[in-house]
Amino acid sequence: MKPMATYDLMESARITNEWFGSTAKAMFSHPAFGLSLNPMVRLTAAWGEVTERSFSRMAMKPDWEIDTVVGEDGRDHLVEMETVIAAPFGDLLHFSVQGREEAERKVLLVAPMSGHYATLLRSTVASLLPDCDLYVTDWHNARDIPVSKGKFDVEDYTLYLVDFIRHMGPDTHVVAVCQPAPLALAATAYLAKHEPEAQPSTLTLIGGPIDPGAAPTEVTDFGASVTMGQLEQHVIQRVGYKFAGAGRLVYPGLQQLTSFIAMNADTHATAFFNQVVNVARGTASDHDRHNKFYDEYLAVMDMTAEFYLSTVERVFKEREIAKNVFTVNGEHCDIEAIRDVAVMTVEGANDDISAPGQCVAALEMLKGLPDDMKAEHLEPGAGHYGIFAGRSWRNNIRPLVLDFTKKNARSNRRREAA
Repeated sequence: MKPMATYDLMESARITNEWFGSTAKAMFSHPAFGLSLNPMVRLTAAWGEVTERSFSRMAMKPDWEIDTVVGEDGRDHLVEMETVIAAPFGDLLHFSVQGREEAERKVLLVAPMSGHYATLLRSTVASLLPDCDLYVTDWHNARDIPVSKGKFDVEDYTLYLVDFIRHMGPDTHVVAVCQPAPLALAATAYLAKHEPEAQPSTLTLIGGPIDPGAAPTEVTDFGASVTMGQLEQHVIQRVGYKFAGAGRLVYPGLQQLTSFIAMNADTHATAFFNQVVNVARGTASDHDRHNKFYDEYLAVMDMTAEFYLSTVERVFKEREIAKNVFTVNGEHCDIEAIRDVAVMTVEGANDDISAPGQCVAALEMLKGLPDDMKAEHLEPGAGHYGIFAGRSWRNNIRPLVLDFTKKNARSNRRREAA
């Protein structure tokens, strides 16, 4: 049985480092050092400020910070967030734009559950709001969910998506980013078999591992090289007493963050050092480029152990989605049953997480879907983050996605057929 002490030790280390930072900032910012010419005084105070901010952000859920959107009339319209469906492991959020005509597209943006909050898609949400009636999946931090709420694995995740799509209706356009792409495809297949009338109009899959074996990366190599027993032994921890989910088995966000940073350690170390120098010089600001990025990047959340382990085993190791043998509650999610949902895939040529070939593999699996309802796009020079939140998304990919949804809206297809 896993003890809670290990989880508490990680949290204690985070709090201690935050305290070290705040102490250094307070001590070396004291007026007594005001006349000192020693540059180390100012650098130490700056180090404390950057350290305190960094470690404090690891325990915070960022705000969406989307208050207004410009409408076609040129006016700013207030944006209100409302929870349409509240569930133990995730909510369906609606970004309601006040005072404008109803948008022609109803879009469900499926955020990844891969260590970061849904706010990682803030810029994606902001770019879609002017043209869409937008809904977003807002997954909860597993450490805050009591054990009494039960388990949450890839099958439960898929059923959550089924419920969300069913609630929004058949004119919904689903856009799944990264990790949820294969499960969004499975949810659509589930509806195609059980409730064909509830299927979405379109499904856009962005940088997702539909077939991880199609193009190996460090992520897929890691999944293939470790055993499930090793993962359960070394990365799964039990939530400590401080949180509502005390006793729940999770893959801790702090442990995930260590892996994220280790993949590009030199880059992060350089960014941290440069920010310390900028703070010491007085050229940094609260919302500068560094802080905007790392306030989001460092904010991590725990995943339930069963979700993480079932994702590695069933999506990456066994490749159940790619082999079209994925089941939910014993029911086969037959991807070939999808015949009335237009599907588009988007990949980045320089994506080192879901390499080109992994996502577009979905189109070959859709044997029952006419070719004129399939589309694919490979963005030159774009990495993983860029295909949904960078310049490539804003200038090239977003217009393609909007055109695809407009062309393949079920209502438009019916009018053309009539």
